Amino acid sequence: MSALAPGRSGMTTPAWVGWAFVAPFLLCYGGLLVAPVLEGFWLSFHAVDLLTGRGQFVGLANFLDLFRDEVFLRCAANTVMFAALCTPLFVGLGLALALVLNRPGRLGAWLRGTFFASNVLSVTVVTLIWRLVLLPDRGLLSQGLAALGLPDLAPLSDERLALTCIALVTLWWGIGLPMTLILAALQQVPRDLYEAAALDHTSRWRSFRFITLPALRRTLVLVAIVQLLGQLQVFGQAQLLTSGGPNNSTRTMVMFIYEALFDQWALGYSAAAAQLLFVLLVLGVSVQRWAERREAAQEARA
Repeated sequence: MSALAPGRSGMTTPAWVGWAFVAPFLLCYGGLLVAPVLEGFWLSFHAVDLLTGRGQFVGLANFLDLFRDEVFLRCAANTVMFAALCTPLFVGLGLALALVLNRPGRLGAWLRGTFFASNVLSVTVVTLIWRLVLLPDRGLLSQGLAALGLPDLAPLSDERLALTCIALVTLWWGIGLPMTLILAALQQVPRDLYEAAALDHTSRWRSFRFITLPALRRTLVLVAIVQLLGQLQVFGQAQLLTSGGPNNSTRTMVMFIYEALFDQWALGYSAAAAQLLFVLLVLGVSVQRWAERREAAQEARA
C-alpha cells in the first residue's frame, strides 16, 4: 500500500491522515468491545476470586459444569424457544401492519404513530403496565373474564403459559420498529410496477408475491436478524414479570449469567455461560443467513 494517496485536486495525501481519522473509533471499539470480549474469554477458563481478583486456571471445567447444570440447560432451552416464538411474530406482524398502514392521510399517520408509541417505553414501564393487566383476581384480564362468565386465569403463574405471555408482551412492546423498517422499504417500491400489474389484471396475491416480497426481502432478513439477536438476549421482561418462575420456566440465559455473577459471585462460571450465549448468537445468525442464501439460490435456478 502506497504511503501517499491522490487527492481530488491531484495532490497526494499521506496515508497516515486517513488512519488519524479512524483512530478514535478504533480505540473506542477496541477498548469498549474487543478488550472486554477477550477478557471474558480468558475468564471463562478460570475460577476467579472476586475479593482478591486472583484466578486459577481450570480449563474446560466451567463449560463441563454448565452442560451438567440442569438449570442452565433449562435456561438455554427457554431462550431458544422464546427467540423461535418471537422472531416470526415480529416479522409477520410487522409486515402485516406495514401493508395495512401504507396509505396516505391523517388516519394512517395516526395509526403508525400509535403502534410505534409503545416502542419508546422502557422495559420497566412496559412490565408495570402488563403486571396490572395480568394480576389474578384484580387485573384487567381477570375482570374481563369474569364479565364474560369465564374462570379466572393467571398466565404468569402457569408453566405452560408464562413464556408465551412474556413473548406477547415483548411483541406489544417492540412491534413498532419492525413495522417502521418494513414500511420504509415498502414505500420505496416503484408504483409503476403495481400499475403495470393492474393493467395485466394481476391479482393482489400475485402482485404481493412477485413484486412486494422480492422488494422487501433484504429488509425482512434485516428485521429477522435484529429480532433474533435481541430476543436471544431477553432479560428485563422475564426478570420483572416472573423473576424466572414458575419453576424456571421463564429463566433465560442472560438471567442465569446475571445471577451466577451477582448472586453466586461465580465470575468464571458466569463468563463461560456468556461465551455459550455468544456462540448461540453466532449460530442463530449463521442459520438465518444460510437459509436466506439457499432460498435465493433456489429462486435463481427457477
